[in-house]
Amino acid sequence: MNPKKILIIRFSSIGDIVLTTPIIRCAKKQLKDTEIHFVTKEAFKSVVIHNPNIDKLYTFKEDVSELYDQLKAEKYDVLIDLHKNLRSLRLKQKLKVKSFSFNKLNIQKFLAVKLKQINKLPAMHIVERYFETIAPLGVTNDSKGLDYFIHENEKVGVSSLLSTSENKFVALVVGGSYYTKKIPLNKLAEICSNIKLPIILLGGKEDKVIADELQKKFPHIANACGQYSINQSASIIGQAEWVITSDTGLMHIASAYNKKIISVWGNTIPEFGMAPYLPNAENKILEVKGLDCRPCSKLGYKHCPKKHFKCMNEIDFSVIKAIK
Repeated sequence: MNPKKILIIRFSSIGDIVLTTPIIRCAKKQLKDTEIHFVTKEAFKSVVIHNPNIDKLYTFKEDVSELYDQLKAEKYDVLIDLHKNLRSLRLKQKLKVKSFSFNKLNIQKFLAVKLKQINKLPAMHIVERYFETIAPLGVTNDSKGLDYFIHENEKVGVSSLLSTSENKFVALVVGGSYYTKKIPLNKLAEICSNIKLPIILLGGKEDKVIADELQKKFPHIANACGQYSINQSASIIGQAEWVITSDTGLMHIASAYNKKIISVWGNTIPEFGMAPYLPNAENKILEVKGLDCRPCSKLGYKHCPKKHFKCMNEIDFSVIKAIK
């Protein structure tokens, strides 16, 4: 089957969209003369806007129904649904063309969260499961990893951020989509006190308060939280020697740049299939195994349900001392 026009669906969020890039690339390269279209939320447009493997990008602000008429006019041959929720279902029903949908493993994740039956989850990265979705079209994984593209004018010169002439630095990601995914302030301070290389803090405007507090304790670190766009932050990630991050979109961007990553896992677990993809040989995964309350959610919470936050507070960060 060699369709002339494909629509790939992934509405959100940063990391999940970055994880679709091998599918986009392989579909474009392997399906000759096929147009690849992509639909996502306007808020995440910058993540894929410079991707040369996407022929046409559609975005919506509030609901995908804003695009129904435009997408129907495209007369797609196939839809690849890598989001699979009610909104993508409505879109597929509206367009009435052949579709293939991603298996979100909701039952297995439910068993892992509620009954801690981790062994019900397949030992398979979400990227591989994305490829299972598009396999009926004959698209296979080229094992070249994730992609992330930015424009030349989005590149950031880090020399102005660093207080030394040292050309190596650590990017420390402060932010996260949920509190229970974020590295807490006391652990961020522990990390900063044990790293000899210069440090640049990364996060959004909402992370600036914590970053400012951290900078008071460690005046030599550079605080870039809230100062840069996602693509500018990606530029900084791409220049880092190491990236220390929780389960965030910037972690997957770091994977796209094949960075050395120390990934820190709180309430979520790598077994959900979201660990750094095709990891650098020096990558480390830090987590507290054996907690009877972990994982407590497949996404995250605004606070620790048990109020002790052991999944983060008991992580051993001694490996940080070996960074150089």
